[in-house]
Amino acid sequence: MPEPSRRIPWIAGTSLAVLISAAVAALGGAEVYALVGLPDPGAVVRFGIGVVRLVADGSAAISLGALVFAVLCTSPRSGGGIAPDGFAAVRAGGAAAWVWAVAAALMIPFEMADTTGQPLRRVLGPEAFTGLFGALYEPTAWAITALVAAVVATCARLALRWRPALGLAALAAFGLLPPAVVGHSASNAGHDLATNAIVLHVLAAALWLGVLVAVAAHLRRGGAHRELVLRRYRALAGVCWAVLAFSGLVDALVLMPLGDLGRTVFGVLVLAKIVLLVVLGGCGWWVRRRVRSPAALLGAELVLLLISTGVSMGLAHTPPPSLLDRTVSSSEVILGYDLPGPPQLPGILGLWRFDLVLGTAVVVLAGLYLAGMRRLRRRGDTWPAGRTAAWLLGCATVLVATSSGLGVYSSGMFSVHMLAHMVLNMLAPVLLVLGGPITLALRALSPAGRGNPHGARELLLAVVHSPPARLLAHPAVATTLFVGSFYALYFTPLFESAMSEHWAHELMNVHFVLIGYLYYWTVIGVDPAPKPLPHLARLGMVFAVMPFHAFFGVIVMSMNQVIAENFYRTLDLPWGHDLLADQQLGGGIAWAAGEGPLVVVLLALLTQWYRHDARSARRADRSGDEELAAYNAMLAQLAQRRS
Repeated sequence: MPEPSRRIPWIAGTSLAVLISAAVAALGGAEVYALVGLPDPGAVVRFGIGVVRLVADGSAAISLGALVFAVLCTSPRSGGGIAPDGFAAVRAGGAAAWVWAVAAALMIPFEMADTTGQPLRRVLGPEAFTGLFGALYEPTAWAITALVAAVVATCARLALRWRPALGLAALAAFGLLPPAVVGHSASNAGHDLATNAIVLHVLAAALWLGVLVAVAAHLRRGGAHRELVLRRYRALAGVCWAVLAFSGLVDALVLMPLGDLGRTVFGVLVLAKIVLLVVLGGCGWWVRRRVRSPAALLGAELVLLLISTGVSMGLAHTPPPSLLDRTVSSSEVILGYDLPGPPQLPGILGLWRFDLVLGTAVVVLAGLYLAGMRRLRRRGDTWPAGRTAAWLLGCATVLVATSSGLGVYSSGMFSVHMLAHMVLNMLAPVLLVLGGPITLALRALSPAGRGNPHGARELLLAVVHSPPARLLAHPAVATTLFVGSFYALYFTPLFESAMSEHWAHELMNVHFVLIGYLYYWTVIGVDPAPKPLPHLARLGMVFAVMPFHAFFGVIVMSMNQVIAENFYRTLDLPWGHDLLADQQLGGGIAWAAGEGPLVVVLLALLTQWYRHDARSARRADRSGDEELAAYNAMLAQLAQRRS
């Protein structure tokens, strides 16, 4: 049992978080529901939903943090087994996941009552429960989260190795997202930016709080590698603080005008979060330099993070000013923004709306690539300039396809969407795989050292050589996914469903890049693939996919039925356009743009083949010369003996 003094941060932080959540419910009262035209569901729902969500989010953070701690801060045993410290963290993460699963399941009826303004007892009836569950997004999202949490809790009892713990950490991170992408940030104008921001915000907040709890528990147990654990925690806390500040600012600006910062309940809560974030950053910086006791540092951060979590629960239950704006257009409700007019080349190039997920990802990846190259040069090693140019150009291509006017119009016009699809799936991955990022990372990153917890290099190797990676990068699987995605997406209702929700559209773009990367990795990748193929087999893979892309474009051009017609008509664009003609143009783009990158891939493959054969011939020549020299030396020795 922890000492009483060590319980103080837990008791104080949790109590204040619960009090803040309850205070928001009491202050808002029935007025919160009246603002959105709903009756008051009663005190049980008003107070209960905040407390239950606080338990759900807190236990989710503890589960995620414990699993991440087991992966990054404990030493694995030989063969990939988990050391006692890691085993304790995984078990703690599994126990927290059970609490998370139960709380998420309880959130389902609470969300039904809160969203419809009905008492809890009324929504628990079989007919009402079934009808509301199928009609509302929030209960479905919490059901997915409850299922994920239950899987994490069950599998944590069986995870005895390092890689399964890593997989469970990734699964727990995914389980945080469904309730986030259907909340206030997913509604009304600007929801594309707000949804992306809240995804980053939720992940950073949960990771910080969860790892902090795991580190505190590790130090209390007297665990090993104390200094290394604290150093890694401080680095993680700094990154999480920056992500929270950036994403929180974006989310607040979208959901609320600056003038409402102190005038509404939502604005007061946002102001409180800003103050807490500044205090967290300032106190963390000051305490790390003035206070020698890690317990004092962790205790102060824990109290502040728990209070911030309570404020977040209040924000989740309070409608933002943007949600009450009834003057937005149809395209703002569906897309998050208005399209200014018919797309024209100067307008597409000059219109920018930054994609906080893929845009931020490629900016960070470009910076990490340059940092790795700089580390090699400082060490006296060289790195081909062509690979650097390919990687940076690939990152820039993804940025243009998602954040420029091309990405903006791709959400509202099929032809522009198809052009963006071709860029993300057929052009950008070609450039990215030619950059050889895995090889660069393995050369630039230092090993963690024998007996130390795994670092970034070991984590990368674990992901690349994991069974899922080997399966997805198998030539047959990668080719099937690369070709089949076109037909499965556009010739089924999946495309319309994906376009109707911003999070699904974002996931679709990520899918385009990843599937393209997997396919081109096996064909022309600089990094060794999990299952390397001879060049002739790679050439066969290129020729095998070319007809399928051509057929797809021809089919789309020949169709008389508009794909996702309901979605495009619901947009009600003021300047209007012929949907069928636009779709035929999109089919032409798919047919023409799909062949060009494959020709580039073919040329790159033939060049790699030629260089490989040339290197093999040079090695054979050197081997032959060495054998001839050895034979001549043997003859000379025999001649000397005879003489």
